[in-house]
Amino acid sequence: MHSTSELIDIALKEDIGHADITTENLIDADSTGTGEIIAREQLVIAGLDTASQVFQKLDPEISFCSKYSDGNTIEPGKVIAKIHGRTRALLMGERVALNFLQHLSGIATVTRSYISRIKGLNVSLVDTRKTTPGWRVLEKYAVRVGGAHNHRMGLYDGVLIKDNHIIASGSITRAVEKIKRNISHLVKIEVEVSRFNQVKEAVASGADVIMLDNMDVDQIKKAVQYINQRAIVEVSGGVTDESLVLLAQTGVDIISAGALTHSAGSVDISMNIKGSRKNNVTF
Repeated sequence: MHSTSELIDIALKEDIGHADITTENLIDADSTGTGEIIAREQLVIAGLDTASQVFQKLDPEISFCSKYSDGNTIEPGKVIAKIHGRTRALLMGERVALNFLQHLSGIATVTRSYISRIKGLNVSLVDTRKTTPGWRVLEKYAVRVGGAHNHRMGLYDGVLIKDNHIIASGSITRAVEKIKRNISHLVKIEVEVSRFNQVKEAVASGADVIMLDNMDVDQIKKAVQYINQRAIVEVSGGVTDESLVLLAQTGVDIISAGALTHSAGSVDISMNIKGSRKNNVTF
């Protein structure tokens, strides 16, 4: 799994390549300047430390200052951060830093919107593994910044018996029995089901968590009533901003939504260079 530092290195290499032929032929090496990162729409900020690391990799002496913290709501026109250092580093790092900020803040903003809709309801919202390859740690971090929770990070940190596992094993019962023989008793077992007869089998097999996949609201209510707290109930599949409240009102414990990561758009953030100067950055 890529670390944030590795992702930044990859992104800078992808963008700069062997040289920034525009900046290096226009800007003197000893020129300094100040950049302002500005919110162009209301957003929940996420990724400030990542953006700072982008510039610091290009100029270790650069100053990155913000009066905000990840998770804060920022209004349009507000200065998110000021960066002071070598002008070349500001120009070379601008797009990469903004890419991280725009994408992660987009996820945090969408997540906060979802969370606001189910405020006061006894249900948790979680993400899925539907993430950008290599970006999972950062995207799941942005989900937490937005106020939701993470499902498993990968295949290694939780048992989830899905439809193809069931087909390959022969039945839910066989799959659960076998997995129980091969894993620690400390690990919970989740089973994905899409029909009511599978709900019954999952309960009988002793599943700890039952995921109701792509069921309609009436089917979900029936399943919740049948399970009757004998397992944690998760609902997944086609979760949208519009369907969220209806699903939360069915009595399920968890709603998992891939849209938090795979469908969140980038928010509008820009950066303006204020010219060469050497004074300290203040707000």
